[in-house]
Amino acid sequence: MSSQTPAPDPVPDDVAELAGRLFDMARAGDARTLAAYLDAGVPADLRNQAGDSLLMLAAYHGSSATVGVLIDRGADVDAVNDRGQTPLAGAVFKGFDDVVAALVRAGADPFAGTPTAHDAAQMFGRTDYTRHWQS
Repeated sequence: MSSQTPAPDPVPDDVAELAGRLFDMARAGDARTLAAYLDAGVPADLRNQAGDSLLMLAAYHGSSATVGVLIDRGADVDAVNDRGQTPLAGAVFKGFDDVVAALVRAGADPFAGTPTAHDAAQMFGRTDYTRHWQS
């Protein structure tokens, strides 16, 4: 018996294509269609090859409606991608006030990740974000 774990089968093209469409929905802010897929069983914390979650993509592209759909379905608000970035830090970096507010209301940690959302807010002089965060 071999001690090596066999390599997994490649992902079927149709599954990879569906995942790509889901990530595109998150980027484009197609909250309604994405919600239907999530309600049908797609994991709210699905990640792409860079470790970006659906929530990270929605937050970075400024879709507060899609962020809300994902939060309502249990997405991890502090999930870091492969570079250590969080959805909150991405939203702060891009200056999407409504997305920042939704993530903070959902309990996102402004001190998680690298750089932290707090550090990004300080770098861009966004004291309107940081004055409510406890360090």
